[in-house]
Amino acid sequence: MPTIKLIADSGSTKTDWCLLKDGAKKTFTTQGLSPYFVSKDNFINILEKSVRPLIPADEFIEISFYGTGCKNPENARMVTSSFSKVFPKLSIKVQTDLHAAAKALCGNTKGIACILGTGSNSCYFDGKKIIKNSPGLGFVLGDEGSGAYLGKKVVQQYLYNFLDADLRARFDAKFVTNSAEILHAVYTEPLPNRYLASFAIFLAENRGNTQVEQILKEGLNDFFTTHVVKYKESAKLPVHFTGSIAWGFRDVLKVLCREHSLLSGQIFKKPMTGLIKAHEMQ
Repeated sequence: MPTIKLIADSGSTKTDWCLLKDGAKKTFTTQGLSPYFVSKDNFINILEKSVRPLIPADEFIEISFYGTGCKNPENARMVTSSFSKVFPKLSIKVQTDLHAAAKALCGNTKGIACILGTGSNSCYFDGKKIIKNSPGLGFVLGDEGSGAYLGKKVVQQYLYNFLDADLRARFDAKFVTNSAEILHAVYTEPLPNRYLASFAIFLAENRGNTQVEQILKEGLNDFFTTHVVKYKESAKLPVHFTGSIAWGFRDVLKVLCREHSLLSGQIFKKPMTGLIKAHEMQ
């Protein structure tokens, strides 16, 4: 009986999946499965409802799970344990979402791989493994350039009443909220990083406005100055990006690469295409 391969690339907001069986590919999406934001019971429940029905119970499955938060050994054990409960016959390898990005973006070559999605991360990849990784401090202390970081800047400008009249009117029309609701969501509701990231769409919808362009350039440049240029290898190697923010504002990233005298590499919306190719070759 042929082995079924299941690949998962999980961020804070979404998990992209690909099921490889008999040369066929089936892709689908579930909610994010970050161990920092999803309990073990919820993790198992999502697997049972959204993944288990696609795979016959008596078949052996080879699982490659790449996820945010999986650098933490305790989180990686939780992921492994959750899968083992749902899939009795399995071989599982748990790696970070950053490894997925590096593998998809760089292939077997050296480069700087960056994630700009709900959160942000980066590394120097030597073609086989991650050699250097700038510390990830999460959305409260870090995540420069991410959706949560950019969304936080939009909210700050709104709450401080710094948005020009037209932009503020557009914000009010789109989100229909107020300072009390925003502060409640950020400080008392679950998943505040996703909540803040939801405001990043406002930037995409209002390109050309001077304040919007300033927020974008400053927010993304913070990622360059805090992380990218700190890799000495970035002076000679291509700098690659993946993630919804990277894809949506790729024009700004290319400008910043030029301004920092960096070689702009590939920019993918999602790393799954590269991951599929890598696993098909194994």
